Amino acid sequence: MGIWDRKTKKKEGGALRAQRASSNVFSNFEQTQIQEFKEAFTLMDQNRDGFIDKEDLKDTYASLGKTNVKDDELDAMLKEASGPINFTMFLNLFGEKLSGTDAEETILNAFKMLDPDGKGKINKEYIKRLLMSQADKMTADEVDQMFQFASIDAAGNLDYKALSYVITHGEEKEE
Repeated sequence: MGIWDRKTKKKEGGALRAQRASSNVFSNFEQTQIQEFKEAFTLMDQNRDGFIDKEDLKDTYASLGKTNVKDDELDAMLKEASGPINFTMFLNLFGEKLSGTDAEETILNAFKMLDPDGKGKINKEYIKRLLMSQADKMTADEVDQMFQFASIDAAGNLDYKALSYVITHGEEKEE
């Protein structure tokens, strides 16, 4: 029982605390949510190195058709993390952002990323192509089923604010 025993115990305690802190972020989400975040992380990690960096962000924006993102905007995003953005850090960032937000706001924010001009509408064919080609690919039938609950104008644009409401609150029953 000398000085070495105390140091070893202290190190073990520190390692356990670190393990608890990192595993805690996973307990904030359901398994299906973690899988969805993993798919989003994989889509954004364009160079497949296990980390999201500035180039990955640029490439992700470019794949969404937005090529005029400024470096300082990307730097600001990256600075929100306290270190390199691996999957655990990615979950932590979203955990902080999502705590206190409701499901409707979360869905709205996802749609807003596809609507850089803030019109509140997205072209029906564009959203259909995205849903059928990315991450958990939807079938044409599944997308058409979703469109049954959406209001689509004469120009073929989906009102995603109304759809977000229906997804989170259910369809309004008309008397």
